[in-house]
Amino acid sequence: MSSETAPPDDFSAWVGRSETLIERICPWRVAALAAALDLDDAPRDGDALPPGWQWLFFNPVARRRDIGLDGHPQRGGFLPPVRLPRRMWAGSRISYRAPLIVGADATRKSEILKIECKTGKSGALVFVTVRHTLSTAGRHCVEEEQDIVYRPAPPPGVGAPAKTPAPQQAAFGEEIVPDTTLLFRYSALTFNGHRIHYDRPYAVSEEGYPDLVVHGPLIATLLQGLAGRARPGQRLARFAFRGVSPLFAHRPFWIEAASKDGEPHELALWARTEHGELATQAAATFED
Repeated sequence: MSSETAPPDDFSAWVGRSETLIERICPWRVAALAAALDLDDAPRDGDALPPGWQWLFFNPVARRRDIGLDGHPQRGGFLPPVRLPRRMWAGSRISYRAPLIVGADATRKSEILKIECKTGKSGALVFVTVRHTLSTAGRHCVEEEQDIVYRPAPPPGVGAPAKTPAPQQAAFGEEIVPDTTLLFRYSALTFNGHRIHYDRPYAVSEEGYPDLVVHGPLIATLLQGLAGRARPGQRLARFAFRGVSPLFAHRPFWIEAASKDGEPHELALWARTEHGELATQAAATFED
């Protein structure tokens, strides 16, 4: 029985595991992301870090000999050693309580909240939920619950799942054309070695994608930027997103938003393909 179809291991010992990291919110890296996103102005020393940009920091730094075939760090360590070959950041729920400040030292405490083993149409699935709490000068700034899913590779000959239509009532929207330079830069800035984002032969032949895959957190960062532009003068307090289907290099997509009826402080957001298919679904809550 292969590791892709074998019953899941017992990961109960990993629940409650925690780690604490300290890192400076480096102005150079913030400026580099602004350049990668083609922004005219970058936050400077002493400015508030924009929502979603916290994902530039606290990423694992694995030696080359310690990474797997897919470019991720080898299994084990803080996260459980799940044997299923595909690992995805499925979504997050984020609370923004206070700004992280560019140039300041910040602390992130991470804790594994739960691990669930399930069976889907493609076989065994393992869901890991991690809570990250980011603080500076003893003040909690950002709290995030992040969902990571491990799944088997699709069997040969199995087509892509049915697509979900995106909403049609957008009040705000922007077109994004993700080129390989953007994907490479975002991978480098987040030290993300996952080869589906920069190694096209691997993405196509090994993981069965038609092209390089756009990073889920990059899409979520773009959606948070759109949310801020749609609600000038309001503070983003909560943001949640989940990936529905992948987006690919060189294929334009749209990030869009619409107000919720009777909810002046809430926005529905999504990313859709040029064919109107839903790729990422999100929601934002604001405070005056």
